[in-house]
Amino acid sequence: MSDKNFPTLQPAMTILVHLDGEIMGVGSASKGTPLNIAPMTGGTAVSHPEFSPSIDAVLDSRGNDYIRNDPDGKHMRLDAHTVLKDKHSGSLVYAHYTGVVDITPELGAILSGKEDAKSTDFGNSFVHFTFETGDEKLKALENGVFVGAGRFVLETDRPITVEYRISRVVM
Repeated sequence: MSDKNFPTLQPAMTILVHLDGEIMGVGSASKGTPLNIAPMTGGTAVSHPEFSPSIDAVLDSRGNDYIRNDPDGKHMRLDAHTVLKDKHSGSLVYAHYTGVVDITPELGAILSGKEDAKSTDFGNSFVHFTFETGDEKLKALENGVFVGAGRFVLETDRPITVEYRISRVVM
């Protein structure tokens, strides 16, 4: 079998999502695993220099990441929603992503607020993004398939930030 029929990835953008650190534990009487909500307090979405359509945006709404942990405690399932606002055109873009995160000891230290917690590396968090917009110049975002890898970034006196490197799937 030839590798030429496998898709490849084109770097598209970097998305930074700031979390306020206050996870809301809603629970669940019927689903088996509790629902937790992580409010998004800000962030950015900036295109890779060679990606089109170009976007330079801020998170313009207080989005949320709806999280369920697997019963074995080894993975988190993400379902996040927010709105991006392009800095140049003012256009709005609805962004939705789902994904799976391995709960490593390093991530566990971050989530439990340990003082010795450190930023994580890429390789344990993977997502699938979809976009929706009314701006014809950004419509290509709606028609692409986007995947990414994430990591948690800790900086002194800053909110927890999740950095996603997003790529478009191409042939």
